[in-house]
Amino acid sequence: MSEFLKSKLNDAIRLKQQLLLNETLLSTVNQISNAIVECYSNGGKVFFCGNGGSAADAQHLAAELSGRFYYDRPPLFAEALHVNTSYITAVANDYSYEEIYSRYVAGSGKKGDVLIGISTSGNSLNVVKALQKGNDLEMITVGLTGETGGKMKEHCRFLVNIPSKDTPRIQECHMLLGHSICEQVEQILFPRKK
Repeated sequence: MSEFLKSKLNDAIRLKQQLLLNETLLSTVNQISNAIVECYSNGGKVFFCGNGGSAADAQHLAAELSGRFYYDRPPLFAEALHVNTSYITAVANDYSYEEIYSRYVAGSGKKGDVLIGISTSGNSLNVVKALQKGNDLEMITVGLTGETGGKMKEHCRFLVNIPSKDTPRIQECHMLLGHSICEQVEQILFPRKK
C-alpha cells in the first residue's frame, strides 16, 4: 500500500513540475488573474461551471472569491452555476442537460463578466455550450481542462490545459492553479496594509 501511495504522490509531483516549467501556461494563469481583477474593478461577476468533480471544484473556487481566501476583505460576486437544484432539474427536464449552463449564462451574464468552464476532457457539452453563449455575450471565457483541450479549446479566450490524461491529477492541478488565481485576485484588489 505504501508503494502505491508513493507512486501517486510521484505522479502528482512530476505533473506539477511540468507546470512549473511551462512558461506559456504560467503566463496564461497570470492573464486570467488580471482579467478577473479587471472584471471586478468594472463591477462584473465571475461564473464557474463543471460536472461531477469539476462542479465541486467550481463551487469551491466560487466560495474562495465570494467568501474570503487568506484574509478578511469585502466579498466578490462569484457563482457556481449548478448550485440551484430546482433550476438545474427544471431546465434539464424541460430542455436538456446540455442547456443547463448556457441558459443560466444567457440570463445572468453580460459583457466583461468572466465565465470559467472546468472539464478534464474538455468535451462536456453543457460546459462547451455555456462558453459559446459567453462568447456571444462578449464575456471573458476561460477553460480549465486536460491535455488536448477537447472541444472547449475552440471557445475559450484563455485555455489552461493541464498536460495529462489522468483525471484526478488534472483536477488537483485545476485546484492548485485556481487557488493561485484566487490569491492573486485577493492581493491585487485588497492589498494588505503593512
